Amino acid sequence: MHVVIGGCGRVGAEMTVSLARQGHTVSVIDKDSRKFDRLPPGFDGQTFVGLVFDRETLESAGIRDAGAFIAVTNGDNSNILSARVAREAYGVDKVVARIYDPRRAEIYRRLGIPTVATVQWASAQIYDLLFEGLGHTELAFGDGEMVLLRIDVPPTLAGKPVETLAEPGQADVAVINRMGSVMIPSEKAMFQEGDIAHVVIKRDAIGELRQKLAADHNSHH
Repeated sequence: MHVVIGGCGRVGAEMTVSLARQGHTVSVIDKDSRKFDRLPPGFDGQTFVGLVFDRETLESAGIRDAGAFIAVTNGDNSNILSARVAREAYGVDKVVARIYDPRRAEIYRRLGIPTVATVQWASAQIYDLLFEGLGHTELAFGDGEMVLLRIDVPPTLAGKPVETLAEPGQADVAVINRMGSVMIPSEKAMFQEGDIAHVVIKRDAIGELRQKLAADHNSHH
């Protein structure tokens, strides 16, 4: 996958190196060329000096062929503007923006643009959003070792116990959103089609939850 990253601060540089090591092609944009000094010698990717929301710069960085765009500059306005350009003007499938103001972050989440917050856990969360396929992280606790995940419950879980997604000491279904109404599920609660589950989970247990969802999906095919 080709990934365009807007901003080469600590998180941007970390994501750039991590994604390149995993075999993705990466282009990173920053208005300050000195920021590229954060990248290791011999970095196998392209760097572009310019504004992250400038279409000419984005096109030079390969936005037309990008499978993902990550906006992690230090400015909320730059991040959300570039994320919207990537999503609306170029149709990029996976778009994530870092937003410092939690009130604005919620607005953009409702517009369908996932957002992340503090620097301490931004890079790990961005990876979850782009590649774990588990819906977006709504809240983090501590330095991100525990998160609140929003999961669109797959139809294959309809009629199964809510506890299917729970694991003692690792994950628990805190709230179910059902047809616009929210509830704290009882021990014997069952999922219904269309449910949205809000799951409190340790970050290192996310992979296990993903496997559990994949196994259930595969068992129905």
